[in-house]
Amino acid sequence: MIFRVLFFIFVLVPAMILIIPAQALINALRLPFWSVLPRLFHRIGRVFLGMRVTVIGQPATGRPTLLVSNHISWTDIIAVGSVADVTFVAKREVGEWFFVGMMARLQKTIFVDRTRRSDAGRTAQEMGAHMAGGNAVLLFAEGQSDIGTHVLPFRSALVGAAQHAMVEAGASDVMIQPLTIAYTRLQGLPVGRTERSLIAWIKSKSVGQNIREILGGPVKEVTVAFGTPRPLRDTDNRKLVTKAAENDVRAMLVALNRGQKLPVVAG
Repeated sequence: MIFRVLFFIFVLVPAMILIIPAQALINALRLPFWSVLPRLFHRIGRVFLGMRVTVIGQPATGRPTLLVSNHISWTDIIAVGSVADVTFVAKREVGEWFFVGMMARLQKTIFVDRTRRSDAGRTAQEMGAHMAGGNAVLLFAEGQSDIGTHVLPFRSALVGAAQHAMVEAGASDVMIQPLTIAYTRLQGLPVGRTERSLIAWIKSKSVGQNIREILGGPVKEVTVAFGTPRPLRDTDNRKLVTKAAENDVRAMLVALNRGQKLPVVAG
């Protein structure tokens, strides 16, 4: 814990003082390398949080990509953001949180109001416009975080809306890519269901309680596994496309939770 306090004071705070205004300027000028500083910040953040990230596969690059993933904890964003240049889709409430909302906007996070069906169209348009520029957008397709032992059914509504929005925005050669996040070890030991509750952000916990458990917990080993990307066409059946991605994510999560090895391409 002492290490994290010192790291926060002498590394994380100075980094934020430099990165926040620089990123705000980069965004304001609409410079193409806007994702460089967020990725650096996430790499610093994962050291502070005691996270070791292993990457399996690789994100599709150089083309518009919709990443669909399971969701376990807010630390998923740090893990994925440290290894891939992506824009996240988050619930509207996140944008209203003190400091977190500001940091999310600096990374061009797209917010969705899940209490209003009509908001899906606006969100999809933002996703389509961003991907039309050759960028990647990550959607936590379960619609909520879970404990990490299994994958909840993926919601196909935003995937379908994004299909049409991408075409309208001029995006071509769009890919949909499954992404699995798995917390495999704590302090070098395999993670059981009890230990998962110290990581996962579940409804029975307050934000403060979850943050305290993460900051006070041991080193966390996280695997970020990129599956095989597939073409995403406007004419594809959104439910079938979403279900195929869900099955891929579930298969990878089960394998990783069982300790089965997959080829490591990068780390």
